[in-house]
Amino acid sequence: MTQWRTDRRGFLQIAGAALAALTLPAKFAWAAEGDTLRIRATADFQCLDPKNMIGELDEIIPRCTQVALVRLGDMRDGNKWQPWGAEKIDWIDPTKIGFTLREGLQWSNGFGPVTPEDVKFSFERIAGSDSAWAYQFEKLDHVEVTDARSGIIHLKEAFAPFMVIALPYYGGNIICKAATEKVGGSYTTEAPAECGPYRFAAWEQNQKVTLTANPDWTGPQPAFATVEIYIVTDDQAAQLAFEADAFDFTKLAVSATAQIKAAMPANATLIEAQSTRYSWLVINQNAEPLKDIRVRQAIQYAYDSDAVLLGAYDGLATRSTGVVPPTSPFTRASNLIPTRDVEKAKALLAEADVSDLTLTLVALTDSTTQAIAQIFQANMAEAGITIEIQPTEDAAYWAAGDKTAGDGYKSLELALMNFAGGIDPTENLVWFRPDQIGIYNWAFFDSADFESLYQQGLTEQDEAKRKAIFNKMEDLMEASGDFIFICFEPYIAIHHSTVKPVIMADGHPDPVMFTKA
Repeated sequence: MTQWRTDRRGFLQIAGAALAALTLPAKFAWAAEGDTLRIRATADFQCLDPKNMIGELDEIIPRCTQVALVRLGDMRDGNKWQPWGAEKIDWIDPTKIGFTLREGLQWSNGFGPVTPEDVKFSFERIAGSDSAWAYQFEKLDHVEVTDARSGIIHLKEAFAPFMVIALPYYGGNIICKAATEKVGGSYTTEAPAECGPYRFAAWEQNQKVTLTANPDWTGPQPAFATVEIYIVTDDQAAQLAFEADAFDFTKLAVSATAQIKAAMPANATLIEAQSTRYSWLVINQNAEPLKDIRVRQAIQYAYDSDAVLLGAYDGLATRSTGVVPPTSPFTRASNLIPTRDVEKAKALLAEADVSDLTLTLVALTDSTTQAIAQIFQANMAEAGITIEIQPTEDAAYWAAGDKTAGDGYKSLELALMNFAGGIDPTENLVWFRPDQIGIYNWAFFDSADFESLYQQGLTEQDEAKRKAIFNKMEDLMEASGDFIFICFEPYIAIHHSTVKPVIMADGHPDPVMFTKA
C-alpha cells in the first residue's frame, strides 16, 4: 500500500516526477545508485571528432573516452593543470615542450598503443585547418617524434598559454591516427578507437548517453564504474527531476537560485561560482536592415542592461564590459556606451531615415535566453523597433550562422549567443576574428586592426601591454555597433552531497574527475 506524505520533500518527489515525466525522455531512469554517476546535459552531441566538435556533450564525452596530454582541475580551484596522458611534460625552452606518454596506453579495437605519432597527427591535422579549434594550434610549428613514447612540440614563437589553451581539451584530445585514417580521415558520432578512463557504451538519441569504465585504462581510475548522461533541454524540468532524485548533478538556471536557497533539497549541495561563460547580442552588419551603423548603434543605445540583469539573472550578474571576464586582470574598465539612452536611439534611427523597423532575433529555447529575448523585445519597442523572437532548438540554432549550412548566415539579423570561455583572454577574443565569419563570428565583424591586435596579444609577455591590447580589441567590437555585451553568467549547479563534482574552465562537468564524498 502506498504511504502518502504531506511534507514538501515528498510532494516534490511526486510532483517533480509527474511534471518532469512530461518533458523527460521516455526511458529516463529514476534515482542514482552506488557505482553509477548520473549527470544532466542540455543538448545531445553532434560530433566527437575533436576537429569538428561544437561544445558541451561533444567535448564532455571525449574527456572521458579519449586521452589528452594534460588535464585541468576545477575552475573553482584556479584551473590548475596536471600531466594526464603524459607521464612527463614540461617546457624545454620558450618554443619547445617535451613529453613522454604514460606507459600502457592502448587504443580499443586492436589499434595498439597510443604513440607520439598519434599526438602529431591529432595536433597537426587541426593546425591551419578550417576547424573552429585551429586557433589552439596557431603557434604550432610541428610535433617531433623522438622515440616510441616521447616527442617534442615545436612552436613557431614563444606562447606561454599554449599548455592550457591547446592541450587539455577540444582540439587537444588525442585520436588514433591509424583508426581515423581507416575511416576516411574524420568521423562524427562514433570514434573508431578510444583510449580513456571510459568507453562509449550506448546512445539513445536526444535522451541518454552511457559510458562504462575502460578495463584497459592504465591511468588513474575513475570513482564511478558507469556514467549516465541524461539530455534534458528544459532547466525547470531538470531541476524538478533532480529534486525527485533523478540524477546526481545538474546545472541550474540562474533564476532558480533564490527558490533553491529558500528550500534546499535534502542531501544536496548548491554550487555558486563565477564562470567564464559570456553572453552577448549579435547585430549582423551584413543583414540589409542593419548595414547602416546608426541603426546598429540605435539598438545599443536602446538596450536596458539593468532590466536584463534583474529579469533574467535575478540581479546575480553585473554587466560585462567585453568578453574578458571581470575577474581577469585584463578586463576593460567600462563600456563605450555605459548607460541606456532611448532618445539617442530614436535620433539615430531618424538620422538614418529608418522607421517601422522589424528585426528577427534568433535565440535558444532555454529559460534564461528566452527571458533575455523578451526583455530585449520590450526594450526595443520603446525605441520604435519591433523584435520578432525566433526560439530555436540547439542543432538548428548553430546552423543559423554556419556558412556550410547555406547562405542563411548572411542575412541573419540578431542572435543571442553565449560561449564557454577559456583561461587566457585570447580564447574568448578568437571567435571575432575575420576568419571566423560564417563559423562563430555571426556579426560579420571584419576588422584588420582587431586581427593585428590579436596576433600581438598572442605573443606579448608584458601584462600591462596585453591589457591595453585586449581592451582596444573590445573597444573596436563595441564601436562597430555589432555587439552588446550582456554579462558573464554566474555558474549555478546542484549536486547530491554524496558526490564531489569537478567543473572545467569552460563550465562543463568533468565526469572522470568526480569523486565520492
